[in-house]
Amino acid sequence: MARIKPPLRRHFIRSAVVAGMTVTVAVIVGVAGYRFLNHEAWLDALVDATMILGGMGPVSPLTTTSAKLFASFYALFSGLVFIGTAAILVAPWAHWLLHRLDADADEKGK
Repeated sequence: MARIKPPLRRHFIRSAVVAGMTVTVAVIVGVAGYRFLNHEAWLDALVDATMILGGMGPVSPLTTTSAKLFASFYALFSGLVFIGTAAILVAPWAHWLLHRLDADADEKGK
């Protein structure tokens, strides 16, 4: 079993931090949108933003046209955030795996 070297471990941690920051910014955008466009309380706006970001859908009814438009765009945005965050988290592991596979091929060729 190959050990993960400290520089690579830092890369994994950095990717997790970037992914966490991406999700945090997406939640803040959602909370602000629901708070100011649908006139929800902060906690209700947080629930709606996280539910859409998690793929579940809004909890509170949308009362204004601007809130409905925001919810539709935020849902599309959330899908892209999900794909982007998954890519950020998987990329260092895939990179490490590809290096491991290449190292094994070089050792077998010698």
